[in-house]
Amino acid sequence: MISLRGVSLTYPNGTEALDGIDLDIQKGSFVFLVGHSGTGKSSLLRLLYRESVPTRGTVVVDGVRVERLRRSRVPQLRRSVGVVFQDFKLLLDKTVWENVAFALQVTGARTRDVMRQVPRVLDLVGLPHKSRMFPSELSGGEQQRTAIARALVHNPKILLCDEPTGNLDPSNTTEIMELLLRINLKGTTVVVATHNQAVVDRMRRRVVRLDAGRIVADEERGLYFGNEALRATGTTGAPALGPSAFGVGRGLG
Repeated sequence: MISLRGVSLTYPNGTEALDGIDLDIQKGSFVFLVGHSGTGKSSLLRLLYRESVPTRGTVVVDGVRVERLRRSRVPQLRRSVGVVFQDFKLLLDKTVWENVAFALQVTGARTRDVMRQVPRVLDLVGLPHKSRMFPSELSGGEQQRTAIARALVHNPKILLCDEPTGNLDPSNTTEIMELLLRINLKGTTVVVATHNQAVVDRMRRRVVRLDAGRIVADEERGLYFGNEALRATGTTGAPALGPSAFGVGRGLG
């Protein structure tokens, strides 16, 4: 689903964000990207939805060589790749319904498609009763759910989340991660860049750790600071928690 080979990214100001990245992510995976600020997590995500182009190397997303993609074809790529940001990026003068619908309207979607798709995704994220409200009337968790609905309205194969719980309290963080698990269980590939150690350690999904623009660890059922930390202390850690531990897995439709 996603493949990077020999990928490096240097910004115009000379900052080297990524250095020799090799990474494969299979269809239907749930992957965490972790590391301190400035280690390259957001830069890696930007390559996947063609916000940036690598200085060297190849980026393949759903069979498309992203770095060779013409600007006119980028909107087509972004219908296959949904993106969720830490600061939501909602249109403050539009209601929940209008924010989600707008993502379809800008691509020329027919009215009947908008009328079918918007209720579907609002129901998925648990916000049909909030559809007439404006972002300022929503909690932080509800705003992020709206942003996720907007990212899903095109039925993307891949969902990229850049610090999706960074502005949320623990309760809303749990709700958003439950939602991302439900989306993943439906077959969507989910990639989450995060600083949230508690979430990563609780979920025990694949963890890719970056440092200074390089991948320094890649572990299945990983922990934020790595399974080697457990081995060093002679402990086994908490058992990995499946979807049911988050209340996920029932009523998926």
